[in-house]
Amino acid sequence: MTFMDLAKSRYSERYFDPRPVEREKIDKILEAGRTSPTACNYQPQRIYVIQSEEALKKARSIRVSHFNAPLMMLVCYDAETAWRNPHDRRYDNYCSGEQDATIVATTIMYQAEELGVHSVWLRGFDSQQVAEAFSLPKSHVPVMMFAMGYPSDKSKPSPWHFQRKPLNETVSEL
Repeated sequence: MTFMDLAKSRYSERYFDPRPVEREKIDKILEAGRTSPTACNYQPQRIYVIQSEEALKKARSIRVSHFNAPLMMLVCYDAETAWRNPHDRRYDNYCSGEQDATIVATTIMYQAEELGVHSVWLRGFDSQQVAEAFSLPKSHVPVMMFAMGYPSDKSKPSPWHFQRKPLNETVSEL
């Protein structure tokens, strides 16, 4: 499968099978995230694997749409480690942390898909509530979560998944 085939076929999973994801696959997924590019290669990403019943219960209490996934990952960045741009006059001391964590999360998402592990990107949560529930260090900023696992027999893309704007609506040449 080419990368473009993978990118076009991946969709946000909302129907997970309850079987656990094997440790070998989780390790491959995390390794893919580790190899992701980050600003100045500072690697500020901090990834929390959520799979114990206790941790999943906490995650489910924070995030309503978890789709009963057997595995979740919380992607954060360490604000003390992220690169900052002291030369940006528009955004004072711009911090690359959220952008770095998002690149890592995207890489994780596609690696999981290649391994047959579906995911859905989640962001509708209160960062403070997440930090408190998981006792995160103060410098770890939650960016997003994934609900992850194998698709169930009800699995299918949403009707709007394949709708894409034409390039001329999203791309301009300067």
